[in-house]
This record gives sequence, structure tokens and C-alpha cells, in this order.
Amino acid sequence: MDADVTDSAGTATEPDTESGGEPSTGAPGPEDNDTEAAVPPADPNPKRHWLRWVALGTSVVILAGAGAGWWFYRKLDGNITTDTTAAAELHTYEKERPTPVALDAQNILLIGSDSRAGEGNSKYGRDDGGSQRSDTTILLHLAADRKSATAMSIPRDLMVEIPSCAKPDGSRSRAQFAQFNWAFEAGGAACAIRTVEKLTDIRVDHHMVIDFSGFTDVVNAVDGVEVCLDEPVKDVQARLELPAGRQTLDGEQALGFVRARHGIGDGSDTQRMDRQQRFLGALFKKVQSNGVLLNPARLYPVLDAATKSLTTDSGLNSLSDLYELARSMRSVPMEKVQFLTVPRQPYSQDANRDELVQPDAKNLFERLREDDPVSVSPGGKDERDAQDGKSEGKSDDSVKNSGNDSDGGSGTPATGSPSPAPTFQGTNAAVGMCG
Repeated sequence: MDADVTDSAGTATEPDTESGGEPSTGAPGPEDNDTEAAVPPADPNPKRHWLRWVALGTSVVILAGAGAGWWFYRKLDGNITTDTTAAAELHTYEKERPTPVALDAQNILLIGSDSRAGEGNSKYGRDDGGSQRSDTTILLHLAADRKSATAMSIPRDLMVEIPSCAKPDGSRSRAQFAQFNWAFEAGGAACAIRTVEKLTDIRVDHHMVIDFSGFTDVVNAVDGVEVCLDEPVKDVQARLELPAGRQTLDGEQALGFVRARHGIGDGSDTQRMDRQQRFLGALFKKVQSNGVLLNPARLYPVLDAATKSLTTDSGLNSLSDLYELARSMRSVPMEKVQFLTVPRQPYSQDANRDELVQPDAKNLFERLREDDPVSVSPGGKDERDAQDGKSEGKSDDSVKNSGNDSDGGSGTPATGSPSPAPTFQGTNAAVGMCG
């Protein structure tokens, strides 16, 4: 019996090396522990692997998006051309410039250049060495509270006092009494600014110059602008032929439409400026729509087109500066984005030129300078009343104020209550081209 016990115990303490079985006692030996440690334990939560890959992929997408966004920003920012010569000229004549009155308001001179120089502009005419004139000039006044914006067109044929200005070749032009658009040709934006300030006594804070190709590209970027025509239009010089009725103009058609002076209306520059104002209002309305501003795929082409053809002063020469300007205008109601032309009439010595109508023009300039409200209407009731009042021996104060003016023409009667805003002939962005 003892032998049987011994044999049984011996068998129990030795592994079966041939069959690879475990000891009958069930207790693991040193070799068994090593084998188990070599195999990695299974993840008790397999979702962790999936979450790690999602986080990694999201990080890559975010970084790629940020990189692309930075590239687009740098490209748009680099598109803008800075006018480095205007600042020096304006600094030289700083003592002659008007003093800012409403510090939070902004007055920006917008100049549409008719230069044929530069990419895409030669097809609009012969490049005669880079000369340019202001085909369209608008003084944009942004109210300090940003509740209104008034764009005042200055006729290119308006007779004004143009100061002596620095020319591109280093010489100086002579001071002269001439039509307004000669100022830009003689001395660029600085000369145009000094001429406007001398004319209006309004301080110009910034300026922008945009050429032909830039205008067409912006219109194309918003998929055109809708207009309504009572009659067909054909103007060979403007390369324009349009049927009557409602239609959407592309960039080339739009440029011809705002520049045409033949084969449309009475051919006057007055009607041309009115047409420009209504078109710009419709364009502003289109750009302000959610379909453009809130859609990056549509907004980028607009920004690219605008910045490529834009020359500005150093205060507006970055995308962030332009964004802040555009952002401040987003709160302006459409009906408060107003367009008008400085009160003018045929020049007494040349019917093909213009001169200011006084005291209406002085009244308008004062309202903008003081950041006082201005209203517009298609008929310009107060402007017509002012003309009637002059013929009856009335003063402009009877039109401007509802009571007695005791503050030297500030627009506030002696009672202390503000006078009604004078109304000038014009339109607003809410009207559009089709009413």
C-alpha cells in the first residue's frame, strides 16, 4: 500500500511532458506565468480604439482647415494694393485739411478709375500710358451710430477749385478751376481728396480706388444683378445692347449699363449717376443677402474679386480692416443705405459742365459734416421747396428748420428740439432696380 501511495504522489508532482498537460494540483509553475505575460491583455472597452481614431481624424481635419483658412486669408490680404503716395501728400497739407467733427463717423471716398492700364482693362479702351480719371466718385458717410450710410455722388463734370498737386513724375500741377475728374488725373487719390475737402469742408478719413475689371468680377461673383428696363438699350461706345424687361446682368453688361451715356434715357450724366446709384443699391442688397455673406463658397469669390482690384490707404489695406468696415455696415437697415447726388445744375458758362446749387449743397455738406440725419426720396421734396423758396425770397432756413434757427445753422431750433431731416432727391438700397 505504501508503494501505491508513493507512486500516486510522484505522478501528481511531475508534469506530463509528452502530453503537455498541466500538473494535477492545478497550481501554475514559473514557466506558466511567463507564457501568460507574453500575451497582451484584451482591451475591456473596444470603443476606445474607435474614439482615438475619430479624435485623431478630427484633429487632422481641423488643422487642415485652419491651414487652408490661413492660406485664403493671406491670399486675399495680399491682393490689396496700398496707396503709399497719398499719405505723404496729405500729410504735407495737413494744416489745410478740415478738422474732424463727429469722431466716430467715417467718411470714405470711393473712386471708380477709368484707367485702361492693368490686367483686363485694356479691352475698355487704349492705354495711353497709365493716365486715369475718376469715372465715378462717391463720398460715403457712415453715421457714428452705424444706423445709416449716405453715399453722395460727385459729378465728374462739376466745376471746382483744384489745388496744386504732386504728379506721378515728381512735378506739380497748377492750381486751377476745372471739372472735378481732372483732380484724380493730375494727382491721383490725394489730389481728389484735397479737392473734395476744399469743396465740402468734410474730412475724408479713408479712400478706395477700384478699376473696371474689379467691378465686373464682383458682379459676376454674386451671379449678376437684376434690373428692369422700360425700353431696349443700345450703346455702341459702352458695348451694351439689352432688351426691355426684367433681366439679370452679368459683369460686362453691368459695367456697360452704369457707364452708358448714349442710347439710354436722355443721355445726360445726371441720369447716368442716378442709374449708378440704383445699381449700386441693388448690388449692395445682393451682397448683404444671406446667400452670399453666410455661404463661404459664394463669399470667397466676392472677396477675391473685390480685393484684387482695390487700392486703399494704409488704414484699410488689410482684410481685417475691410472686414470690420463691412461688419459695421451689416447693422444698417437697407432703407437707410441712401444714395444721392450733390445738388447741381448746368454751369452758367458751359451747359456741358455742372455747378453747385446753393444753399442746398452747403446744407447737405453741413449735415454730413456734423453727422446729422439726411433723408432721400425720388422727388427730393425739400430740394424742390428750396428752389421755390429762393424764387419767393425765402431763406434756406425756412426749409431746413421747422422753427427759428438760433445756432448758426446747426439744424436745431431755439426750442432745443431737433429739426426734421432735410430730404434730397435720391434712392436707397431697399428699392433695388425693379422697385
